Amino acid sequence: MRRLPVFATAIVLLAVAIMIALGFWQLRRLHWKESLLSQYAAAQSDSRVVTLTTVPVDGTYAYRHVAVTCDRVTGWQQLSGRSADGRSGWAQVARCQTGASGSVDVVAGWSPGPQPVSWQGGAVTGVLVPGSATKVHIVADPPVAGFVANARPDP
Repeated sequence: MRRLPVFATAIVLLAVAIMIALGFWQLRRLHWKESLLSQYAAAQSDSRVVTLTTVPVDGTYAYRHVAVTCDRVTGWQQLSGRSADGRSGWAQVARCQTGASGSVDVVAGWSPGPQPVSWQGGAVTGVLVPGSATKVHIVADPPVAGFVANARPDP
């Protein structure tokens, strides 16, 4: 009579327990993600504009319409992007100084190619989009500096 392989059986039982735990984790994550998406949808449908003096990075105003003052532009970056009507091109991103120590990236608008920009800052309204745990950006709506509107951010 053959003996049951104890070590191999323990490994398999451990793997089964881990897979069951991961399944429950995925279900909890599903409910969390659905809740987050419903919060984002509610924020997008709220037409009120929140005026910010400092831009929070904790997701407090994610996908809300916000207004900030770009005291001065400290740099420009061109990234691939889409216009509101779906054309491929360049998203023009301004690094803005806000207040004494704050800064935020503002997607000023879309252009068909890289181009020099003369906008030096001012009032900006748009949608606050979370990027990571430490960084957010604002998609200007309406666009600034004569650019075309970018595609709306999609949660």
